[in-house]
Amino acid sequence: MRRGAATQDISMNIRNRSEISPGLRVKVVQKQDQRKGALTEGVVRDILTKSPHHPHGIKVRLESGIVGRVKEILRS
Repeated sequence: MRRGAATQDISMNIRNRSEISPGLRVKVVQKQDQRKGALTEGVVRDILTKSPHHPHGIKVRLESGIVGRVKEILRS
């Protein structure tokens, strides 16, 4: 997990579950960071949102155990 790491962003504001899969490197916003907008980088372990889309982003659990809503998909 890294915060603010320099990587190449490919997508922002991910709202569709079909765009997310386990093993994908993403940036999420945690509940306590929503007002600040701080993003945390990690690799998706589980997709927690059951609906096909969500207006605030798809909720995931990262391999580090952190839970947040996906805001960016990354490729290094």
